[in-house]
Amino acid sequence: MQNTSIEDVKPLEYYFEETSRILVEVEPFYVPERSNPGLKQFFYAYKIKVTNRSDASVRIIHRHWKIKDGNGKTYDVQGSGVVGEQPMLKPSESFEYTSFCPLHSPYGNMRGKYQMIDEFGNRFWISVPLFFFRPPQELLELLAAKETDSIQ
Repeated sequence: MQNTSIEDVKPLEYYFEETSRILVEVEPFYVPERSNPGLKQFFYAYKIKVTNRSDASVRIIHRHWKIKDGNGKTYDVQGSGVVGEQPMLKPSESFEYTSFCPLHSPYGNMRGKYQMIDEFGNRFWISVPLFFFRPPQELLELLAAKETDSIQ
């Protein structure tokens, strides 16, 4: 497998949701160079873009994620801001970041929400759409072939 950087990987899917005139766009993707399917380590990344379509400046102050792997195990993750920041977005501004999600199964999903505060001190939550982690077709074929070999 050739060595690629995360910037070179093309997302397989695109998700979006708008709440209170704040648009959240998500592009998840599989990261083969950080994964080891033989050890049940499947590494995914996701790019998120938050765009302020409102008339007031807003800040992301808190995140809350629900992560579910293909084995049915659920993880609850909360914390301050995103990727160590609490970005302030003026009207029509966007903030983009990339983060990661290691799983012990080839499939999974995430959903979440961000707590925002506007320039007037009003706090509110916005939704991050449910998005899915799915391995590329080549990996599924490889895993299926290994499973067939182990049965024989």
